[in-house]
Amino acid sequence: SLANSRKLSFMTASPPLRLTLADTDHLILIGPMGAGKTTIGKQLAQSLGMIFNDSDQEIQRRTGVDIPTIFDYEGEAGFRQRETRMLDRCTPRRGVVVATGGGAVLAAENRRMLGSRGTVIYLHTDVAEQVRRTAHDRNRPLLQTPDPRARLEWFYRRTPWFDERWNLYPVAREPSG
Repeated sequence: SLANSRKLSFMTASPPLRLTLADTDHLILIGPMGAGKTTIGKQLAQSLGMIFNDSDQEIQRRTGVDIPTIFDYEGEAGFRQRETRMLDRCTPRRGVVVATGGGAVLAAENRRMLGSRGTVIYLHTDVAEQVRRTAHDRNRPLLQTPDPRARLEWFYRRTPWFDERWNLYPVAREPSG
């Protein structure tokens, strides 16, 4: 368990991030594609001596195929059903940092589940940074389009990033200097 109001800093490609967390033993990272949920989640789990789970990686591990293949055979709706089942499996565990997929919060059922099972941490990044971070990633089927930037902007507008039931801890950039 974390000490109350313990502050943690993590280095990423951009300036360091400072997280202030309440006493909890289960952290759930949400945010758009390319926000750094997996990278920061791994660092956070290691620093806290917790287990790290990435819901997209777990889906791939259990199915034996990559996410684009799931989209090819089942479409986005089929993938979202798998995502909900995976979140249901990995979020009840204690001592875990869970990185969700960028679209995990689209379903109201997922938002209720996440908010009731841990501390939700929203990682924000702007669309320009998302484009930069995902430009060469072929494992994101929703971005395999002639205009990935427009898709990211559309996706960001349609996604309910906040829910009043969550214990939400936004991430802020550390001031420079």
